[in-house]
Amino acid sequence: MRTITVPLTLINLQDDGFHLLVEIVVFGENLVAVLDTGASRSVFDKGLMEKHITELTVNDDTQAATIFSTSTTLQGVIPKLKIGQLTLKNYTAVGLDLQSVSDTYLQLGHPPVAGIIGGDILTEFNAKIDYKKRLLRLYKA
Repeated sequence: MRTITVPLTLINLQDDGFHLLVEIVVFGENLVAVLDTGASRSVFDKGLMEKHITELTVNDDTQAATIFSTSTTLQGVIPKLKIGQLTLKNYTAVGLDLQSVSDTYLQLGHPPVAGIIGGDILTEFNAKIDYKKRLLRLYKA
């Protein structure tokens, strides 16, 4: 089993809690995602998906909830998603409008959010978070 170690950034949200951020590469761009152990699945910004994916499905009856929002979702395939040295090919992604989250982050001096890495990826790769060292460890068979 191979261990993939990914650095994390811990940010303080104006003394109202903390979020862990992880760098990702999606559509060839270096972007930032929130690591959310409470999210059942990973989601990506709807605008980002609309910009890069031509075949999207709108799921009006499917609601996706995260710590940030509940919204009608889009679904499409991301050809390549990288989290550190972990590469996921043809990842079936869910898209939500994360613009208000990005706006809040920008107001607080943090980078905009391109996505939320949730339980689907974290569970599949038996993720371990080391808060002291600010590292995410993923285990790939």
